[in-house]
Amino acid sequence: MRSWRATPGAGIDGLRLQEAPEPVPGPGEVLVAVRAVSLSFRELLVLRGTYVLPVKPDLVPVSDGAGEVVAVGPGVHRTRVGDRVTAGLFPSWLDGPFGPEHLPQLGGSLDGVLAELVVLPESALVPVPRHLSFAEAATLPCAAVTAWNALSGVRAGDTVVTLGTGGVSLFALQFAVLLGAEVIALTSSEDKARRLKALGAHEVLHRRPDWPAEVRFRAGRGADRVVDVAGDLSQSLRAVAVAGEVALVGFIGGEVPPLDPRLLFGSGASVRPIAVGSQAQFRAMNRAIEVGGLRPVVDREFAFEDAAEAFRYYEDEQPLGKVVITAG
Repeated sequence: MRSWRATPGAGIDGLRLQEAPEPVPGPGEVLVAVRAVSLSFRELLVLRGTYVLPVKPDLVPVSDGAGEVVAVGPGVHRTRVGDRVTAGLFPSWLDGPFGPEHLPQLGGSLDGVLAELVVLPESALVPVPRHLSFAEAATLPCAAVTAWNALSGVRAGDTVVTLGTGGVSLFALQFAVLLGAEVIALTSSEDKARRLKALGAHEVLHRRPDWPAEVRFRAGRGADRVVDVAGDLSQSLRAVAVAGEVALVGFIGGEVPPLDPRLLFGSGASVRPIAVGSQAQFRAMNRAIEVGGLRPVVDREFAFEDAAEAFRYYEDEQPLGKVVITAG
C-alpha cells in the first residue's frame, strides 16, 4: 500500500510518496481503507516545523480523514467490516476536559491518515453521518469539531461573529445558523460576502480596523460569541458583549498584536482557548449534522497522487471551503 511521508520543517517539498507494508490491526484496533482526507492550517504548520505540539521526525501527515473498515483485530466489538468511520484528532480524548494525557495526536506525534490503509484504535472511531460522502466526512475531525466546541453554550437568538472564510469559520457559521443564532460574518471580498450570505449569514461586514464598532452597532450590546481564528484579542474583546465569550481558536493572522490587560478586565467577557474537541463532542456534532442535514463546504478535490499539489493549492489560493484528497 502507498503512504505519503513528511519531514517536519522541510515544507511541502519534503512530502514523498512511498510503498509500505500493509498494516495489520492488533488487539482493539481496526484497519481502515482511507477514502478521503482534508487539509487544514494545522497541516501547514506541521510541514513548516512550527506546530505547537510534539511532532515525530518522520511521519504520515494529516489528521483528518474518513474511510471504510476493512478488517478488525481481536477484542473489537462495536465496529464491523464495511462501517464508514472517521477518527478524532486526539484519539484518547473520549470525554471531559482536555489534559496532558491526551496530547498524542494524529498527523503529529502519531502517524496520520494520508495513506491508503491506516490502523486506528477502535475507541478513536466515530461513525460518519449517513448523508455525507467520504469527502465531506473527511472535513469534520479538526475544523468542524473545533467550531462546534467554540459554539458550546450558544443559544437561539444569540449573536455570533465569525472571521474570514477558513474551515473553522465556515463551520462556525453553519453550526450557529443550525442552532438558531444570528451570524455576523467578516470578510474582505465581495464574492466571498455573497457566498457567506448564501450559507446563512445574517450580516456580512468588510473586515476593516473599525469592525468591532460595526459589530456593536449591528448587534446593539455586542456579540454573545466571537470565534477568533486570528488571535487579535484586542479587536474581539471590543466586539464582544459584557458576559459574552471569545472562543480563541488560533493565530492564522501571523503577527499577534499585544493585548492591554485593562481591555481584558474592562470587557467583562471570557476568553476560552479551543483545543479541537473530545469524541463526545464529535458525536454530538454529528447528530446535529444529521438532524439538520448540514453539508460541509468543499472547495476542491485532488487525487491521492497529487497530494503535494493539494497542499500548494491550499497554501496559495485561500480557498473558500475545504481542500480534500481522495483515495481508493
